Amino acid sequence: MIKYIGSKRTLLPAIVAVVRDLGRDVHSVIDLFSGTSRVGHALKAAGYQVFSNDLNAYAHTLATCYVQADREDIEADARKLIAEFQALPGRPGYFTETFCEKSRFFQPKNGARVDAIREEIERKGLEPELKAVLLVSLMEAADRVDSTTGLQMAYLKQWAPRAHNDLELRLPEILPRAKHGKGRAHRGDAVEMAGVLEADVAYLDPPYNQHSYLANYHIWESLVLWDKPEVYGVACKRIDVRKRQSAFNSKKQFFQVFKDTVAAIQARYLVVSFNNEGYIRREDMEALLATRGKVTTLEHDFKRYVGAQIGIHNPQGKKVGEVSHLRNKEFLFLCKLSLGSPKTT
Repeated sequence: MIKYIGSKRTLLPAIVAVVRDLGRDVHSVIDLFSGTSRVGHALKAAGYQVFSNDLNAYAHTLATCYVQADREDIEADARKLIAEFQALPGRPGYFTETFCEKSRFFQPKNGARVDAIREEIERKGLEPELKAVLLVSLMEAADRVDSTTGLQMAYLKQWAPRAHNDLELRLPEILPRAKHGKGRAHRGDAVEMAGVLEADVAYLDPPYNQHSYLANYHIWESLVLWDKPEVYGVACKRIDVRKRQSAFNSKKQFFQVFKDTVAAIQARYLVVSFNNEGYIRREDMEALLATRGKVTTLEHDFKRYVGAQIGIHNPQGKKVGEVSHLRNKEFLFLCKLSLGSPKTT
């Protein structure tokens, strides 16, 4: 899967274990801030019916591939198309101009391949699940040959060694249908979707600081939407990055919007992933969740993401800040909600 800040890759076993320990009558899970869908994918692999949600188009595409699409329905067609697209010669276009010439995220040879493959995906008029699988294949192929530290706020001054490799499409790790039913990928506002989606468990992994995921991964948003937007700045960010602001990225607004989200949850259990660098302290999070039921907290110690280990740099690549600490604490808050079991839809 793509490189992603806040990815719960190292925490996956603990998250799945928490859900599994809730009992055999737990069959369905809401993943309200799905991101890369690592968590939804792991829960699907464990047999749970997963309902994913995210407001960003690239995240919805990842969830459509990794949560909603089932291998038995899609694999044969996907393999055929991947082989066809892999043979396409490069044709420079918007992607090459924007992300290889105006900026330097990718080598032009790979940008031209992205352009050619993305245009062909659009021309085919594929059904949504198959299109999502092909888009994820292209997104992950581009991610393997980028020249960043994992964020698209800036590119490296010198080419990363992987950037010289040739772009190669691979079949994403699509899972067979989960034991407890087909998953669904949704794209909507978290507070609104919290009041719409129903399941046995709701898993919440909200943004925890001022950094916007849309700004951090704007290239994937443009690749998925293929709307060829106007861009700004050295990183060639989508112009709508300036407008699509989330209350979850605001220190002043976070507590209230998260409180509203928790209040709207329709599930028997709530699992919240957060860390000690977030807007809410452990004690405040426990107090907030206690308004819905009994709370148990699990604490895990982890190395910080690579950008934090490297330090703070300005747009010209000059180091302007020092690394304050190399590890953080990840919390899993489990809350047994004080209401009956909802229907699964």
